[in-house]
Amino acid sequence: MEDKRYYQAYDIRYKAAHSKGVSWASESSTPMVIKTIEKYGISKESALLEIGCGEGRDSKAVLELGYNLLATDVSGEAVLYCQRLMPEYKSRFRLLDCLTGELDESYDFIYSVAVIHMLVLDCDRDGFYQFIKRHLKPDGIALILTMGDGETQMQTDINSAFDIVQRSHESGKMMVASTSCRMVSFESFRKELERNGLYIIEDGLTDSPPDFNSLLYAVVRRSRI
Repeated sequence: MEDKRYYQAYDIRYKAAHSKGVSWASESSTPMVIKTIEKYGISKESALLEIGCGEGRDSKAVLELGYNLLATDVSGEAVLYCQRLMPEYKSRFRLLDCLTGELDESYDFIYSVAVIHMLVLDCDRDGFYQFIKRHLKPDGIALILTMGDGETQMQTDINSAFDIVQRSHESGKMMVASTSCRMVSFESFRKELERNGLYIIEDGLTDSPPDFNSLLYAVVRRSRI
């Protein structure tokens, strides 16, 4: 796996699940996404971007409500899965590594659910935030959700990301890539955002059952200073 970065290990996990005819995650969308769209008056004409669409649980909900969304993921397997699942929206899904790639457009609303916790290195986390900052319109906002309880801090060894391990799945035990994880406290989360020129409008704790019992979230905009 020398040609792949550690955070690309999820592609292997998706392939393992899909080869058995199941999805890795549930089909339940993240309530905070639609709640934020409605709260901040994001219109159907606004340009929306999802970073890390995975198997499409949130993009499906957003697209079916008629929003103008481009959904991206670093995993080619995930993008193909979404295109097969939602052929009517095939053109709305695109392969993108936000740490190395760029888009030509800027966006009114960017959201990312359970992506930043897969980035372990500070330089990669900063790169993620900087991508958001570069691609937000001047008055645009972003919603970032990351796995955590606001206090726990931990990180996995990135050298083990591609190790094949046994994990529990609703269909039974499955051998999948270990992947990577870094959880940060609220204090660290806020410092990261501010360090990268993102102003916090609101933050807090939420959840997205059955996949995530606890998620930190922040709604941000580009700092004006």
